[in-house]
Amino acid sequence: MNAPAARPRPNVVVVIADDLGVGDVGCYHPPSRVPTPHIDALAAEGVRFTDAHAAAAVCTPSRYALLTGAYAWRTRLQRGVIGGYAPSLIEPGTPTLASVLRAAGYRTLCVGKWHLGMGFSALPGEAIDFARAPYTDRDLEARIDFTARLGGGPLGAGFERFFGTAACPTCHAPYAFIEDDRFPVPPSEFDDDPVYTSRTGMRSPGWSHRDVDVAFAERAVAWIEEAAADGVPFFLYLAASAPHEPCVDALVPPFARGRSEAGPRGDLAWLYDWLVGRVLDALRRAGVEGETLVVVTSDHGALPGDRVPGPDGEVILDAEGEEVYRTYDHDPSGGWRGSKAHAWEGGHRVPLVVRSPGSGRSGFVEGRLVSLLDLLPTVAAIAGVDLPADAAPDAVAFASALLEGAPPEVPREHLVLHSEAGVYALRAGRWKLIEGTRGSGGWPPPAGGPPVPGAPGQLYDLEADPQERRNLFDERPDVVARLQALLDAERAHGRGAPPRVA
Repeated sequence: MNAPAARPRPNVVVVIADDLGVGDVGCYHPPSRVPTPHIDALAAEGVRFTDAHAAAAVCTPSRYALLTGAYAWRTRLQRGVIGGYAPSLIEPGTPTLASVLRAAGYRTLCVGKWHLGMGFSALPGEAIDFARAPYTDRDLEARIDFTARLGGGPLGAGFERFFGTAACPTCHAPYAFIEDDRFPVPPSEFDDDPVYTSRTGMRSPGWSHRDVDVAFAERAVAWIEEAAADGVPFFLYLAASAPHEPCVDALVPPFARGRSEAGPRGDLAWLYDWLVGRVLDALRRAGVEGETLVVVTSDHGALPGDRVPGPDGEVILDAEGEEVYRTYDHDPSGGWRGSKAHAWEGGHRVPLVVRSPGSGRSGFVEGRLVSLLDLLPTVAAIAGVDLPADAAPDAVAFASALLEGAPPEVPREHLVLHSEAGVYALRAGRWKLIEGTRGSGGWPPPAGGPPVPGAPGQLYDLEADPQERRNLFDERPDVVARLQALLDAERAHGRGAPPRVA
């Protein structure tokens, strides 16, 4: 479905948080102890989705799916995330949201955390297998040429400009800003303070983990103003660091401290809302607010709170083997079971708020099943842009939820979900199957961990049991068999036309 040809093509802005849960956002979870006035106001002006999901419960595979409309487990990445020095996960020539819009005449701008791989170079005379490179290794980093141009990355995925970091700016080296395909200030110092950075590694002189989102906001605002003045439609993909861990006061900008009642992590969630507000203000000042499709979401679910570190920054577990967090009587998952990395709902259910120009829908609440996978064809439909035949193979457009009177699409009937440990889950209607484990599929053991071939799994009726407390796997073998067949078909053949599952 394409928008009418006479309709001007809207600007497109996608703002994605790192580890924001539905329970952090007031319009989703009124008891939230984090003020989110800008996201709440956007929901009052647009559409709030209540059954929206990331394709995976951790960063890299979720972002891959958002930009390509394809499941990341179809690539080399079968579990977890990639490190900052890994090569590009998006293969050359893969249609992306950026490349599709750029081919239609859009300016395409990427700001923030990338975490989908880039092409680093070894120093002359050195050889490095970056595909096997560890997250951080002093010997490895001593052999990298940080003055060389970077291949792949955002510029290789359809973006014409990039300002940001190779991976997570608070826990994946290199800790340095990249401008397009170079480091303006090459990393030359080794950061070995694991209390404030989950992992050690190379950084640029003057680098501040605390100030990355402020820098991202400043660049995003500047590029919005520049692009709006040019009068050419633009696509901005803004990937924040907040509220990713480590959640400690030292990594919260001074102006954000104490803004929530949920500790440092809550203050970082507030910071993400502040960043959204900066973007909305920039669109308003530039006079393009009414011409811009705005998407606000998160890459997956949230952590339960501020992780309590040991003396050397290590993870502390309680008597049951669970990680210890300070929660401040705040539930980032909003009542859903589980958290980031898990196959349970708290791992992949995300806030998704969209304001579309001329939509005719303000304060609309949409309950259909959608995935961040689906943004590529949805945005293309609203922009009136034709998709290449090989684009978004796993996506289902939901433009009719955003534009009043738009032709309805065939609804998404099922969705494959993927945990940090590589556990598959499948959602179909009211049913949800988790394959090969009775645990979370995330971390830590004993409740977490990878799937066990042939092991019994979990089946939940989300309408009757939204908190996934009653496992019906042994009681409903008929439903297990049908959902398992759908999941097997997805893995073997990609999208097809499977039967409806009641």
